[in-house]
This record gives sequence, C-alpha cells and structure tokens, in this order.
Amino acid sequence: MVDRANGAEGGEGSAILIPLQDIRRDRETISVTFDRRELDQILRVYGRMVAANEWRDYAIDHLQDRAVFSVFRRTSEVPLFQIVKNPKLARKQGAYSVVAASGNILKRGHDLARVLNVFEPTLRLVGA
Repeated sequence: MVDRANGAEGGEGSAILIPLQDIRRDRETISVTFDRRELDQILRVYGRMVAANEWRDYAIDHLQDRAVFSVFRRTSEVPLFQIVKNPKLARKQGAYSVVAASGNILKRGHDLARVLNVFEPTLRLVGA
C-alpha cells in the first residue's frame, strides 16, 4: 500500500516526490534582483550625481532575465543611462553593463564597481 501523503510505502517515510517540471517552472518565475551590496554601490553614484544636479529620478525593474536601474534627468523622459545586471552573461562578458540612452553599451564587466567608474569625473589639464 502506498501512503500518498508521505510518498512512502506502507507507513512512515520522508521521501516526497516533486515533479521536476514544477521546480523548473517555479525557478523561471523568480526575477533577477540587485542585492544590498550592489544597490549600495549604485545609490552611492546616484547620490553623487543628484548632488551635482545631473540626475533627478530613477526606476528599478526586476525582470525574469535581468535587473535594470534606470536613471532620468526628468521623470517624463527616457532614461539617460541604464545599469543592467544580466546573470546569463556572467561567464562571458560580465553580468554588469552601463547602457546609454542611444542603446550603446558604455562599459561592461564582471565587477560592478569597475563598471560604475564610467560615471567618475575625468581629470582635465588646465592651462596656466
């Protein structure tokens, strides 16, 4: 006799059978997110750019295949930049990228801090 509640024959057992397709379906519905460390790095850059009056608003999208932090000059416009986390590219070009409003990828890499360096001010030689 099979005990359907426990998934075992004739009595006590700890084995429960779960169809593999259910697990795959549940895993596909989990969206990609930024973790606390990543958000801290991104918001540090965002705060500096807001203080410089360059950026004014942001949006965070957690999609099934990637997470996107979009930066706006004004709320009604298209994003100036998008900071994208795409785990599928982690072994190839790097999971993180900065995309301009034109769609050009400004920087891509494995380390978020290095990718965010694209927003660092460049030093210029000032004539005396």
